[in-house]
Amino acid sequence: MDNEERVIDQFIDSIWSQKGLAPLTLYAYRLDLKHFSDWLRKQKSTLQSASQANIQSYLSQCFTTGASARTNARLLSTLKQYYSQLVKSGERQDNPTALISAPKIHRILPQTLSEQDIERLFEAPDINSSFGLRDRCMLELMYSSGLRVSELVSLQVGQINTNLGLVRLTGKGNKERVIPVGEEALYWLAQYSQKARAQLQRQNVVDDGLFLSSRGKTITRQAFWQNIKKHLLVAGIKTAYSPHSLRHAFATHLLNHGADLRTVQMLLGHSSLSTTQIYTHIAQARLQSMHAKHHPRG
Repeated sequence: MDNEERVIDQFIDSIWSQKGLAPLTLYAYRLDLKHFSDWLRKQKSTLQSASQANIQSYLSQCFTTGASARTNARLLSTLKQYYSQLVKSGERQDNPTALISAPKIHRILPQTLSEQDIERLFEAPDINSSFGLRDRCMLELMYSSGLRVSELVSLQVGQINTNLGLVRLTGKGNKERVIPVGEEALYWLAQYSQKARAQLQRQNVVDDGLFLSSRGKTITRQAFWQNIKKHLLVAGIKTAYSPHSLRHAFATHLLNHGADLRTVQMLLGHSSLSTTQIYTHIAQARLQSMHAKHHPRG
């Protein structure tokens, strides 16, 4: 391990202990710093000695080679946290990112499925197979409780109380929350647990993950997303959606049916209400679309 790798490891350990960030977030920070470190090496510089000009030049190069404003903003956020940490620890007197402003990001409304699309999607898996029953259960649970994909695939068998209809999980920032599970999702969970999970288990493979792959191990988020894309095709839904589309649909449909924003915030596990407010824009956009379509003078 060279010195640069050691420096990155120290930062990751430090930020984990301070903020308890999720593994995927820590991985993104590590990757950002590794790429910047590799670029600095070619400039005969290091992470600890990089200047403001170095950072601006790197961000400019990233942008010209195709990085979006959102990607550059995330990268700058990583660097700002890294150099703030160096200043706090006394390893640097100045913060080279202090005068660098993040690029403006135009908020893009997330793609969400309509209630009709949800019904078509849920009918797509072949529930006569173990894999189809597993996928139907995962889709129902994600939509019922608004789980992130990473939260869904990492669920352990003991995290859902079917008697109370609750799921307990640890989300971003190591924050624990308890979320209700709807009756429909509980029904499919029972079907999957009784009929399919045992068939997906393999001898000599011990895995307490709730949702298993063909190898008897916890299904990965990548595999789950590939399965969703197949089911979208079967359902005849051609719009490009993200892995979190069911989570977006959960929030939007709750608001459409009268839920208040603070409740949706708590269910989603957002630390800030402003993050949740984007779904009010989606709900409003849908209302305007419906008005234009059905009102005689729309």
